[in-house]
Amino acid sequence: MAEYNSLPLVSAAEQFAKLPGIGMKTAQRLAYFMLNQPVEDVEEFAAEIVKARHSVHCCEVCQNFTEKEVCSICGDDRRNHKVICVVEAPKDVSAIERAGGFTGTYHVLHGLLSPMDNIGPQDIRIAELMKRLTGEVDEVIMATNPTVEGEATATYISRMIKPMGIKVTRLAYGLPAGSALEYADDVTLQRALENRNEL
Repeated sequence: MAEYNSLPLVSAAEQFAKLPGIGMKTAQRLAYFMLNQPVEDVEEFAAEIVKARHSVHCCEVCQNFTEKEVCSICGDDRRNHKVICVVEAPKDVSAIERAGGFTGTYHVLHGLLSPMDNIGPQDIRIAELMKRLTGEVDEVIMATNPTVEGEATATYISRMIKPMGIKVTRLAYGLPAGSALEYADDVTLQRALENRNEL
């Protein structure tokens, strides 16, 4: 930021810039916005963030964010606890729940394997997943993103699970609803052909 800006404004913008997807220009806009708000509103905003950080932790079963020891999904007897959907982050649980239709449970890895970033199996919640795989589990659905890291993580975990006799499946990837073939990339088209269904 330019030298004519006050140091607290610069510091506030730098803090906003630490958030994912926030560049310096957006961070500056957020800092200016917050400094134009009543002090009480800014204090309430900050207090709610601190409160959430202190009260939210990982579910002892699935590792999703919760305020309780066990999250509402793991504690729901109506869910199918024999099916576990493995995802990268808590936001992925929210996306699947929003879509509706899935009645099983989840396991949140809190990351993906990435040797380039020195992230190995011990750095994500694979050990916690393996502890859950007793005779009660029939299927594990790998729902990691279709990236290099997501595919590597899904492959690694599936190789650990298969000797246990548990069915391991992968989310089907293909053409999004309402899109045209001409706009699809090569990998998406290839996946759509591989995962085709009989009519």
